[in-house]
Amino acid sequence: MKKIWKKPILPIASISLASVMFLNAIPETPVQAKLNVQSKVQMKNHLLPLGTPNLQEKRTSMNLAPGVKYTKINRGETSSRDFYTVDVAFVETQNQAKKLLGNLKKDGFKNAHIIKESDRAVDDRKKGPLGYIVRIGQYQLEADATELRNKLSEKGYSGLRIVYTGEDGEKTTGPWVVNVLEVDQDRFHGHVVPELANGAVAGKETLTQISDRNDAIAGVNAGYFVIGEKDGTPGDLAGIFASKGQLVSEAINGRSALILSSVEEKANIASVSTSIQATSSDGAVREVDGLNRKPGLIRNCGGVGGDTTTERAKHDFTCKDESELIQYTSVFGKKTESGDGMEVVVNHAGVVAEIRNKRGGDIPSGGSVLAGTGEAAEWLRDHARQGMKIQVKSKIIGDGKQLKLGQTTSMINGGPRLLENGEISINAVEEGFHWEEDPGFYYRFGERRNPRTLAGIKENGNLLFVTIDGRTPGWSVGANFEESAKVMKSLGAVDAINLDGGGSTTMTVGDDRVTRPSDAAGERPIADGILLVE
Repeated sequence: MKKIWKKPILPIASISLASVMFLNAIPETPVQAKLNVQSKVQMKNHLLPLGTPNLQEKRTSMNLAPGVKYTKINRGETSSRDFYTVDVAFVETQNQAKKLLGNLKKDGFKNAHIIKESDRAVDDRKKGPLGYIVRIGQYQLEADATELRNKLSEKGYSGLRIVYTGEDGEKTTGPWVVNVLEVDQDRFHGHVVPELANGAVAGKETLTQISDRNDAIAGVNAGYFVIGEKDGTPGDLAGIFASKGQLVSEAINGRSALILSSVEEKANIASVSTSIQATSSDGAVREVDGLNRKPGLIRNCGGVGGDTTTERAKHDFTCKDESELIQYTSVFGKKTESGDGMEVVVNHAGVVAEIRNKRGGDIPSGGSVLAGTGEAAEWLRDHARQGMKIQVKSKIIGDGKQLKLGQTTSMINGGPRLLENGEISINAVEEGFHWEEDPGFYYRFGERRNPRTLAGIKENGNLLFVTIDGRTPGWSVGANFEESAKVMKSLGAVDAINLDGGGSTTMTVGDDRVTRPSDAAGERPIADGILLVE
């Protein structure tokens, strides 16, 4: 029989501003039942900065363990002014938008219009509008918008998107559903740790499964990762990942990461880069391009060694490199990625114990495998012969300083940064969330509201893990980057970072998932989670 709670729940007070009607109600979970029986206390300060200040807001909280508090916040209500519509295109210039508008009218679509998107990323040096949206239709039912999209598609229009205007990033009354975990590390006697899906890099698992397998008090999804094989190894961390003092995945150089250290050192958010080198006993040195991933495919870019099309971070894009040296350790899985090139097996002492003329062999538990493609394969043939020694060393730089990777240090990739030293500081362009050739990417990812998973650090060192449900009209509309930063600041964070969101956004409390998945298929399998365990 399944337990309702894995860990003791301590009684606490609930916080409520006013009663609010919950739309699209779902069956009550054990967590919700416990929240609902808590006493209600009126709080007129510290409202979430979402929508107008007069919106109704209800907060209910419970203590999950000493030093761990969970709060659910319901704010706002569905706006009668919001509706479903079809975005025909996002274009860079007004002339492009006018030309498209003319074509739509010629094809019989007469009620299309143009919306100027003025907001750019905070750190974007360019001035003027980000672009122009050509939009058509106004429907209360998504099915009607779908019918219009199909008619447009039949006329040859492509790239069509059905959108809900409450997710535009403009004024709305919501609603919003926000879940907050606050961890006082001085009082919490457990651990806050990242955990790989299935305990390995290769493969994915839902957060519910990860949390259940580790008997977690609570958890949230963590960093960006490779979803499909065309972009690399499914489950590969698309950015830095370190756990228990072991560097598992290289950084997207220059992108922010959440650093969890010992209680004495506290947590930190920093812009990180990695430098990894292999040195042969004959003196030859070769850059190691990556760790525990498929050679040649660099998800989110930000790599080294001449990657194309860029060595700068570029979100949701896969850069390529035909000549890579990749190190595999046992945390990757049982076997390396197969393919052309060569591999050398290095034992625990750094001695080359085996040479393979193709990639795709076993990974020793006590050593590692160096896999090379293109020029890197030639380097291995010349400098990693049987009996020679290969030493691999890595260096991690955070905010310009070398970081020590101790046994209690963990690092989780994310981005962009949202808060720094108590001020909103969103470096979306710097971290690759703006595509020069497609301004619509930043509009969709950063300006529109989406489900979000956020991490923050309060001035007293307490950790905040926050989810904002989204893409579910009537339940929660999500948040954009600026709203996310303001939410974290209102909750007391002085430093904050955006983690993987969208369909990945998930939080568990005990055996319950307290978030609502935005993917039609349900809870998305992910690569890693951040767990609270005893």
